[in-house]
Amino acid sequence: MSRDALFQLGMGAVSLNASQTEEHIKARAQDAVRAQADHFTEKDGIICAGSHLIIDLYEAERLDDLDYIADTLKACVDAAGATLLHMHLHPFEPNGGVSGVAVLAESHISIHSWPERRYAALDVFMCGDAQPERCIEVLRDAFKPARIAVKELLRGKGA
Repeated sequence: MSRDALFQLGMGAVSLNASQTEEHIKARAQDAVRAQADHFTEKDGIICAGSHLIIDLYEAERLDDLDYIADTLKACVDAAGATLLHMHLHPFEPNGGVSGVAVLAESHISIHSWPERRYAALDVFMCGDAQPERCIEVLRDAFKPARIAVKELLRGKGA
């Protein structure tokens, strides 16, 4: 296997020594290809299905504006480098809350809002090369929360 091919598989920085056999190198390359094929990713040295962000927005604005929420979720998808497959948002009356999901090739973004409390709960779960953490700034800019809380779960560790 050429050094260029190893570099493309993320192995270019590895210095080879005499104890590493061609079989070992091929096995590592196959592992890298398999990891790409199933969209598992590596985060902080951990192989996982992806990053699942639990995001709470407090004292936020425009949580009852259905079109604005749809545009914001689309902006999140774009910022994260994800692929939107379908979006369904449902408005509730009389409080104007919104619940919905953007279904992605990489997983999903969901929102549930309580405009009367100026609170929204979002889940942002993405696998592969998508970068869900980029959604945080989009949400901050769009809804202008006084406070934002984010928890991250690495899904599928050890799978």
